[in-house]
Amino acid sequence: MTLLDARPEAPKPAPPPQPGRLVDLFEYGLDSPICLTWELTYACNLSCVHCLSSSGRRDPRELSTEECKAVIDELERMQVFYVNIGGGEPTVRSDFWELVDYATAHKVGVKFSTNGVKITPEVAQKLAGSDYVDVQISLDGATAEVNDYVRGPGSYATAMRAMQNMKDAGFTGFKISVVCTRQNIPQLDEFKAIADEYGAQLRLTRLRPSGRGADVWDELHPLPEQQRELYDWLVAHGEGVLTGDSFFHLSAYGSALPGLNLCGAGRVVCLIDPIGDVYACPFAIHDEFLAGNVRSEGGFQEVWRNSELFTRLRTPQSGGACTSCSFFDTCKGGCMAAKFFTGLPLDGPDPECVRGFGEEALEKRKMDGSIPKPDGDHSHSTVRGPRRDGRPIATGLITTKKRGIPITLSLTRPDRPPVSACEENPLAGFTPN
Repeated sequence: MTLLDARPEAPKPAPPPQPGRLVDLFEYGLDSPICLTWELTYACNLSCVHCLSSSGRRDPRELSTEECKAVIDELERMQVFYVNIGGGEPTVRSDFWELVDYATAHKVGVKFSTNGVKITPEVAQKLAGSDYVDVQISLDGATAEVNDYVRGPGSYATAMRAMQNMKDAGFTGFKISVVCTRQNIPQLDEFKAIADEYGAQLRLTRLRPSGRGADVWDELHPLPEQQRELYDWLVAHGEGVLTGDSFFHLSAYGSALPGLNLCGAGRVVCLIDPIGDVYACPFAIHDEFLAGNVRSEGGFQEVWRNSELFTRLRTPQSGGACTSCSFFDTCKGGCMAAKFFTGLPLDGPDPECVRGFGEEALEKRKMDGSIPKPDGDHSHSTVRGPRRDGRPIATGLITTKKRGIPITLSLTRPDRPPVSACEENPLAGFTPN
């Protein structure tokens, strides 16, 4: 059953509930997204094995500078408070800083995610002087050993150098973004120490089986006991750590975590990809979740407010098999993208349901082969990683320790650093400081 099949034809949005919990109002959607993710390019100098957009090579159809500015004009008219820019590696676009300056001049704040490759001392000084720009540096291991076997050789050093440049420039409060895996869950305290050292704020996000992450999810996603460890750690650290509402499925352990605890796909969040396609969720790049394109008549506003897909998502949702669970009111059945890309029904339990209801369904989908594949692979030709068909690709193991407990990594990267960032080689001649 597809997402569109799951609802009656052409439903009319139900009237929003009377004022009460803010999360209940958000379920019916807003006139403008709270958080708009915008991937400016698929070009990237890295080849992270879990990349949700399978980035690497630039798509020649990506929006031009003027088209991007037109989207920003729309966002200003819609009073979108800020946009979360990503990729790929957005800073490799030659017009990236021009677009950032244009957005902030039009009162659209920018938070951009980067691997740090172009955060030089000069760039860090410029960023420190802006009131409308925030920076999020990706780091998936508190040590180079753990980080680089997921993100690629040298990526840990690049990220740490960028953080030092930010600190030296006096930019406090930038974000360190960590995708939680079974290899780095034991390093949570170390991540927090790194954030404190550089005057940054730690942001933890969930590993989704999206993009290249679909191929490594079985090997990288946290084990059940680590899910509990993560939940307890988040409860203990409260408001001091951001999560982006990634872990509302963990609320079934007890009380809800800070945040909305809501799947906001098509209601309060969405994604614009490099060629202008608009998806309900940044983690669900698939035709099933494609709502329209900003190049079409009416632009982004028309897609956001009137697309059939978003209208359907804003109608009351059935919890299916989860409605009888006493924790459904906080868990809401978990993550739509996580269910879709592991082949589970959208009205069923999350694959990482902490009460174990997703485990049986996961075993069944492995046997029947009914797992949707993410759309669009922009990976470098040298990317290697685990395969869904079980054939081994990894050729070596590394083991690190946390409190004497061995952590084994089997994702072996290519024998040489990643190839050029994209066909137009945006990093040619660039030497990071």
